Amino acid sequence: MRIGTGWDVHRLAEGRKFILGGIIIPSERGEVAHSDGDVLTHAIIDAILGALAKGDIGSHFPDTDPAFKDADSLQLLSRVLEEDLPPYSIENIDTTVIVQRPKLREHIDAIRENLANKMHLEISQVSVKAKTAEGILGELGTAEAVMAQAVVLISQNPC
Repeated sequence: MRIGTGWDVHRLAEGRKFILGGIIIPSERGEVAHSDGDVLTHAIIDAILGALAKGDIGSHFPDTDPAFKDADSLQLLSRVLEEDLPPYSIENIDTTVIVQRPKLREHIDAIRENLANKMHLEISQVSVKAKTAEGILGELGTAEAVMAQAVVLISQNPC
């Protein structure tokens, strides 16, 4: 078994979609990024790559490469699952999203289900929690940024 951690943070701005785990969340502001800015999926990708000791999302999908401009983060996750994960499989993922607004409680189940489907996992293997920054922590507390953290446990498949 191996454990990996990942995290990502993006500023929020008008004119962008707010996407978490591939789900578009109604919001006046969304993530500013080279790709679609899905911080939750980015954190999960980093956690998987970390568990495998294969670098991070930036080394696989650099923001200097025009091929990844506005990329769908779930497609990047699929590439990692297909090309990097074998011969391992995911046991479970635990994540936390830190954002002041929008409130995420009503979207958590849809995010979990979407991620589970995309990763071929049971929903019970995918945890998504939402926290606020309690009005502190700079841009996180003033609703100008969003951050996500992820931990993944993987195990090697029997030969």
